[in-house]
Amino acid sequence: MRILYYDWDEFNGEDCRDAMRRLGYHVDELQGRSPNGGLKNICESEIREWLVKKDDDGKSFYDCVFSFDYFADLSNICQKYSIVYVSWVFDCPHYSLYSQSVNNTVNRIHIFDRGLYKELIEAGVKTVFHTPLGVNTKRLEELFGYNLSDNSIDEYQRVDNYIHDVTFLGNLYDNEFNFYDKASISQDLKCYLEEVFEAQQKIYGRDIISDKRVIDDYTMKCLRQSLQFEETGKFNIDYDKVILDVLRKKITVIERRKMLEQLGKRFDTVVYTTPDAKSIPGVINLGLADYNIQMPQIFRKSKININMTLRCISSGVPLRVMDILAAGGFLITTYQEEIAEYFEDEKDLVIVNSPEEMLEKTDYYLKNDTDRIKIAISGQHKVFNNYSYSKIIPEIMKINRI
Repeated sequence: MRILYYDWDEFNGEDCRDAMRRLGYHVDELQGRSPNGGLKNICESEIREWLVKKDDDGKSFYDCVFSFDYFADLSNICQKYSIVYVSWVFDCPHYSLYSQSVNNTVNRIHIFDRGLYKELIEAGVKTVFHTPLGVNTKRLEELFGYNLSDNSIDEYQRVDNYIHDVTFLGNLYDNEFNFYDKASISQDLKCYLEEVFEAQQKIYGRDIISDKRVIDDYTMKCLRQSLQFEETGKFNIDYDKVILDVLRKKITVIERRKMLEQLGKRFDTVVYTTPDAKSIPGVINLGLADYNIQMPQIFRKSKININMTLRCISSGVPLRVMDILAAGGFLITTYQEEIAEYFEDEKDLVIVNSPEEMLEKTDYYLKNDTDRIKIAISGQHKVFNNYSYSKIIPEIMKINRI
């Protein structure tokens, strides 16, 4: 298997390439970042020399081009040169999927969120598959010095070397991309939306924002006037859906800060996020953590890791959930349909359905070490057995008939 990997410096790219090479695949890297760190424009002139390369039999040298997330321009170039383009989408929303290129016959688009996958299928897209995200279990075994097959992991997990009681590692989204705060929304509409936001925060696993009784035609009309987006012609985007995602992101901003503040009042709580994030009373911000080395150590050495899924993800398991469990971390997470489907509550992780339950479960598991450790071990076994790159990547290639 020979893969041309489009590397845009995504945080899990090194892990994926390492897993591919361990599987015996030949992997060459096509750099998608410019020296200043920004994404390059994908130019045919730069890629052509790779795509026209032939093997000794005169066939295309590469079996496929691969990327995390979907790049429309890359798909169009692959279509021109008749080479399969495999993409594995871990972002949601991911508006590149509304490109006119999505139906290119070379596409093999794997989407972690079943809700988004179904939406595209219903729209007539025939190039998409539903594939949960994975992790590089071999690298984690080497990092921690254990082998799952001989169960040494169980003994390692029992070592009392915690550095935090409660940890949240993730984005607080209080940055320049918060379009809701920049919009000129009337005071009356803001008051109504604040009531909606408050109601949504009380419910995990059900999206009231998409309910026409909540955001009706008149409310959407007002929001369209306040939130305007540049139309490039490259995408077949329903901008009403974009507006709903803006609202969902704002809810995520509010509920993450509010929940962390409540956790900080009751427990020793830290966050790992951007250093310039707005401070949260009672919570220490320890800055960003390296994905490959620091992050797994943090997850393992925190008594409790918290996941609050971005509200734009309709059903899927975020990569952060897989990362925490794979590192042997104990996880309390907000409810998601696919989390409840793939993992057993209070056996592999703990699922909560309300903010009150988040606080109750955190208090309980901080006081019950044996239960917590048992769940962390089970969760790690589940991810290692079912969601390792060494298992999922060959399945992707088999589905793609590569």
